[in-house]
Amino acid sequence: MAQTNDCLLTNRALEKYYLPTMYSLEFILGVIGNAVAVFGYIFCLKKWKSGNIYLLNLSISDLLFLCTLPVLVNSYSQEQWAREGLLCHSNRFLLHANLYSSVLFLTAVSADRCLLVTRPFGEHLLQRRRAAVAVSAAIWGGVILELLPLLHFLEPPGPANDYKCLDYASSGDPARSLIYSLFLTVFGFLVPLLAMCCFYVRMARFLRSRREQPSYSLALHKGPGPGGPHRAHLLAAPHPRTTSLRQRAGLCVANLRPFQRCPRGTQSTHQAPGLTPFTRGPFAFNSNSGPI
Repeated sequence: MAQTNDCLLTNRALEKYYLPTMYSLEFILGVIGNAVAVFGYIFCLKKWKSGNIYLLNLSISDLLFLCTLPVLVNSYSQEQWAREGLLCHSNRFLLHANLYSSVLFLTAVSADRCLLVTRPFGEHLLQRRRAAVAVSAAIWGGVILELLPLLHFLEPPGPANDYKCLDYASSGDPARSLIYSLFLTVFGFLVPLLAMCCFYVRMARFLRSRREQPSYSLALHKGPGPGGPHRAHLLAAPHPRTTSLRQRAGLCVANLRPFQRCPRGTQSTHQAPGLTPFTRGPFAFNSNSGPI
């Protein structure tokens, strides 16, 4: 009996002092950080990309969650919940909307980064700004639809629950609440988590395959050359196995460090068949890959 009373006193102390303090700090720091992020995106970002749109919506989702904290701070500190059912339901709805929308927006950010790595020139349809806006709107619409049954499970504060704003897991029929909770867990958390894992595995495999491929380095050589003292030459440094190609081309294609000059005598005056020096403005590029 004494242990039970001690546990009750500990729980009341945590709810009255610890939770309001931590929620207050989270509210202050969260509002400052997310407000800076939102205003920075709106007023300082010159060129919008798909990833910026997802991150902006993620910040807005976090701001919606922060709007629920003052009510929780007041309720825990006063040890009395607001008796308005609308305030209770809206608070719980915003809390779960932030939870599941943030997970989906993080999934969208992972997909965007995967496309950015595998398709760096942004030619994929999902990397366009209109597609990002459409995906963001679909995420918000899907979250609202999947949370509409939440309003049915929530019980308004009343004498039966000591005027407490209970979550849906503690309201209504436990069996029906369990089914709905499993639905939200699978489609709101597990499926997006699996998708994020697939995107990051895809990026890791792509980068590993790129690293295992033969590397070709390009060195920009500034100095005296065929076009004059102020021209630059793009010198290709192929893989060591392609020594025969170097001899045919007659170019300085040794493995050079960036911006390293070619040794004297290695630049052949004989031009290999099919290789044409290109001149573009003040730069001349001698390479078998054409001008850049």
